[in-house]
Amino acid sequence: MKLQTGSLGGMLLAGLALLVLPLVAQQFGNAWVRIIDTSLLYVLLALGLNIVVGCAGLLDLGYVAFYAVGAYLFALLASPQLTDNFPAIAAMFPDGLHLSIWVALPLGAAAAGLTGVLLGAPTLKLRGDYLAIVTLGFGEIIRVFLNNLEQPINLTNGPRGIGQIDSIHLFGWDLGKRWNLLGLDIPAVTNHYYLFLAVVLFAVLMCHRLERSRIGRAWMAIREDEVAARAMGINTRTLKLLAFGLGATFGGASGVLFAGFQGFVSPESFALQESVMIVAMVVVGGMGHLPGVIVGAVLLAALPEVLRYVAGPLQTMTDGRLDASILRQLLIALAMIGIMLARPRGLWPAPEHGRIAVAERTR
Repeated sequence: MKLQTGSLGGMLLAGLALLVLPLVAQQFGNAWVRIIDTSLLYVLLALGLNIVVGCAGLLDLGYVAFYAVGAYLFALLASPQLTDNFPAIAAMFPDGLHLSIWVALPLGAAAAGLTGVLLGAPTLKLRGDYLAIVTLGFGEIIRVFLNNLEQPINLTNGPRGIGQIDSIHLFGWDLGKRWNLLGLDIPAVTNHYYLFLAVVLFAVLMCHRLERSRIGRAWMAIREDEVAARAMGINTRTLKLLAFGLGATFGGASGVLFAGFQGFVSPESFALQESVMIVAMVVVGGMGHLPGVIVGAVLLAALPEVLRYVAGPLQTMTDGRLDASILRQLLIALAMIGIMLARPRGLWPAPEHGRIAVAERTR
């Protein structure tokens, strides 16, 4: 009973801390709240990739493509891009396309999920390095398409990207505007924080339930030994497709939120480096372990932004001989190498199989 009371008290304190975090951070500047917002988006991406890599054991290096699908879907349906370039659409929607977030979020998740299934279907027999190469190529194909679909029909506006995307509205509340509530000044970045936090908490709950379901246990069986899992009667084909599809839905949802938050999307936001960084978040945090994945995502999403404040002064000290952006990437790489040398299984790995049972037997 005392343990349950302590757990409840800890959860309440954690919830209170999450609620006041942006209000405290904004006292030091909105840039810090924006870093937290970006970290939450990466947590959502890492949770989705953890389903594919951590649970099912399928190495996906093209995950950023699903992020792009969600972002561009919302950008096209909540901006003047289609009405400016297609007279038929402009005639049908004289007031412009302004898709609600309530429709865009499930639609973006569904579109990305369908894309994930389409990617997974022809790659079911591939494993390891071969699967990684195919998914990497898929991610690059999506980026190249986005970069070139401005001719002969201007669909994505090419490398210039799509701007003038509508801000997110919830219950008549424009998250893109500064509000004053009960004497508290709430900027746009803080408004978005609470929406992102709600979506991430829902995603964590969903992943937690999935891990402990029959589907989650079947994914783990496939990860450990696919041949043995098939021999035990597990339908590996269906479950691998399900992992690709469900993982992709998280990427699509995150892309929709990203587009509404930024108000602008372009192909350079969905480069290979982003996919590698998301994989690194899962690996550094601890594959297959939700708390570890969250820690890894927050750390690697916030670290590049925090290191801006380190690289800048170092560049000044050397009279500009050191490029700040290159130095920042070097510091990030050194930090990741140090973490993996000190914690090879991740910062917060899942308990090793059988360790608890063996420990209990030896008592």
